[in-house]
Amino acid sequence: MSSPSPSSTLSDSGFEDELLCSPVRCASDSQVCDYEDSETCFIIQRLNQQQFLALNCLSRQPQITAEARSKLVSWLIAVRRQLSLSFESCCLAVNIMDRFLITTSVAADCFQLLGVTSLLIATKQVEVYSPRITQLLSLCCNSFSREQLCNLECLILLRLNFRLAAPTLAFFLDYFTSRFTGHQTGEFISAQNAHLHKEPSSAENKWRWLACKVCELSLADYTFNKYMPSVIAQCALKLAKDLLKTQSVQNSEDNTGASKMLCCEEEAPLTCENQLLFQQCMEDLKLLVSLNQEAVQDTR
Repeated sequence: MSSPSPSSTLSDSGFEDELLCSPVRCASDSQVCDYEDSETCFIIQRLNQQQFLALNCLSRQPQITAEARSKLVSWLIAVRRQLSLSFESCCLAVNIMDRFLITTSVAADCFQLLGVTSLLIATKQVEVYSPRITQLLSLCCNSFSREQLCNLECLILLRLNFRLAAPTLAFFLDYFTSRFTGHQTGEFISAQNAHLHKEPSSAENKWRWLACKVCELSLADYTFNKYMPSVIAQCALKLAKDLLKTQSVQNSEDNTGASKMLCCEEEAPLTCENQLLFQQCMEDLKLLVSLNQEAVQDTR
């Protein structure tokens, strides 16, 4: 007996009829679906962010200070650039690290190990390929062993109950940026990759780049540990826009492009449920940027 042809097999299973009858989607339908999916993800992540917030994560850490945390997070940001990792991985790594600090007391000499282990877990969750363990250990000058890292990885997963899908600063930054961009051109450009534009060619690219830099600074500052990521992302974008407004007045060459971008602000308003919290976060970000002028001078 001859074996059934692929078409008859498909027909018997019902797939062929379904494929033949499926309507062809046009580009506009795809855009509508993408928009609806984006809005659904945003609503879910905004509702979930409170339960993943690591408030006062250093309150039970006698050996870990806010300054030590700032140095480690700044180092992780540099590592993610060196390894060409996404901003999402870096944000998730910091969230994993902070939530673990709530559950477990960590010795000062093991703090860096916690940072790279959190980064490894985050990259496994986010990236297509995660860095090799040997590569991460070499960045720590081989101060730790593979066994130590793997044991800590298991401990972190157990303490966090394998709850790794935390809403991150990078997600909300991407959402608000793409929403604004969509109001202007309908074209999505990831805010996570905005840091790659060392010399932005337009006011829009400068805005994304500057907002990403502000978010990086806030990630390393323990002061912002109390704010939800959606609030920080909105404030960072608003502050970046305000900074560019000042620049556009002073720089006549870029005034036209900047003005065109900034005049569309009302088309995609940034909303915040708690305006008082929004204002407080804005003031903290302004102070942070004023103390770190060199970090944003490439766009100023």
